[in-house]
Amino acid sequence: MKAYYPDGNPYEQLNAAGYWNAAAMAEILRRCGDDLTRANLLKQMTDIRELAVPMLLPGITLTITPEDYTPFKRVQLMRFDGTRWVPMGATIVN
Repeated sequence: MKAYYPDGNPYEQLNAAGYWNAAAMAEILRRCGDDLTRANLLKQMTDIRELAVPMLLPGITLTITPEDYTPFKRVQLMRFDGTRWVPMGATIVN
């Protein structure tokens, strides 16, 4: 961020979301290869199984299927201890 978005706050959640969204999209485009049709893009996008992308917590991955477009199947509860966010227990499957 210092090089490409120096005014951005690295602790702002939308900056992190933009980064992992871009990483996921780059992977989907990589899977498309040279076939950049709408049909192939949708096919590749709805065949994602436990894709780990940068900026997500360990154990949090993306899974998208033709039947379920909701990318997150696990969540991690966090508690602010006055200084930083601390994970509470294991990830939860929803």
